[in-house]
Amino acid sequence: MPEVIFGGPEGRLEGRYRHGAAQNAPLALVLHPHPRHGGTMNNKVVYHLFQCFNRAGFSVLRFNFRSVGRSQGTYDGGVGEIADATAAFDWLQSHNPNAAGCWISGFSFGAWIAMQVLMRRPEIDGFVCVAPPVGLYDFAFLEPCPSSGIVIHGGSDELVPDADMHKLRERLKRQKAITVDYKVIPHASHFFEEHGDEFAATVDAYLNKRIRTYTLHN
Repeated sequence: MPEVIFGGPEGRLEGRYRHGAAQNAPLALVLHPHPRHGGTMNNKVVYHLFQCFNRAGFSVLRFNFRSVGRSQGTYDGGVGEIADATAAFDWLQSHNPNAAGCWISGFSFGAWIAMQVLMRRPEIDGFVCVAPPVGLYDFAFLEPCPSSGIVIHGGSDELVPDADMHKLRERLKRQKAITVDYKVIPHASHFFEEHGDEFAATVDAYLNKRIRTYTLHN
């Protein structure tokens, strides 16, 4: 799994990249949880997402936000982290100019960043949003949501109340011309401990369903 270093707004950013087998493999960027609470690109949920995208044939990148691991800079409350994700997306696209599609994914804080990048990049045509912290961050910007995707939530999430997730689900159901799937993994916590296999199977099934829309050339 090649290590990559690329330029970000505040210096270098550290990542891991795996190239898809097809010449025009779709792209996926995976974003990690909160840097102030131990979030890194090596988080287990992030690693599962990375592997799922790879199995589905994507060229996939995960990276450390500024101040995490070998990435330079200081934590910026989300604003700088959006800029980091944008730089990572630019790097991914520059190395894959013929990609059949573009996706973004994130876990917890990374889900909040991912959805904001989604709103800024019209070429993104799919997303996997995992345990979005809707009680801690405002997701009202998702009206209208521009692309179809899936939201995955743990049924026993101790950080994100069911009532808040219900509000997000109802907001996304009102969107026109897109479909947002919603999957609850029963008994799973915010970090999906002991439910990693079920989580990965959920992502695999969704990506395999959506990847059929692309015509890939080897």
